[in-house]
Amino acid sequence: MSWSKLKQQLESFLSPALQGRVEYRAPGYRYLPDKSGICYILVDKKNILNMSDKTNLIRWYQTELEIKNDPELQIPITTDDIEAVRKDTKGPVPEDRLIVIARSRRSSEQAKELLSAQTNLSKSNFIVVANKFLTTSVEQSLESPDILLNVLALVDRRVGKKRILNLSEEIKLKHPIVQYFYKLRRKTL
Repeated sequence: MSWSKLKQQLESFLSPALQGRVEYRAPGYRYLPDKSGICYILVDKKNILNMSDKTNLIRWYQTELEIKNDPELQIPITTDDIEAVRKDTKGPVPEDRLIVIARSRRSSEQAKELLSAQTNLSKSNFIVVANKFLTTSVEQSLESPDILLNVLALVDRRVGKKRILNLSEEIKLKHPIVQYFYKLRRKTL
C-alpha cells in the first residue's frame, strides 16, 4: 500500500477532536534504503514522536536504573507479587520488607519491558506497524507492548470515552510517549 493511501486511512480513524491536530509523516528516501523507518507524528505542528531522534520532547530512557528512579512511573504491586516473594524467601520476613522486595522485582520487570519496547520502536518501520494496526483490533493494539501500536490506538475514534477512562491505571506502566497521547486524548473527551 502506498504511503499516501496508508496516511489517508490512518487519519480517517482519528478521533474527531484530534483531526487536524494530529498528523502522520513518514518521508521515504528513494536512494537511502536505511531511511525507510523514519516516522514523525506531529501534534499541533510540533514533532512529538520521531522514532530516530532521541532529543524530542518525550523522555527516552537509556538505562534500567533511570526507569526505576523515575518518580512519574508508579508501579503497583499485587498480593500475588507479595506471596511470590514470601515463597522465595522461605523464612520470616517483615511485611514491609516483602513489599519493598516485591516492588523492586516489579520495577525491574517493567524497566526491561519498557526498554525492549523503546528499542523496538527505534528499529521499527512505521509503515509495517501502521499496516499491522489497520489489520488488528483496537483492543489488541491497546494491550500490545508495541509503543507505536498503543499510540495509534489511543488516538483512534473507535476507542470511546469509557474505554479511555478505564485505561488510567494501565497507562501508568507504559512509556512516556504513550502517556502523552493518553493525556492528549483525555483532554479532548
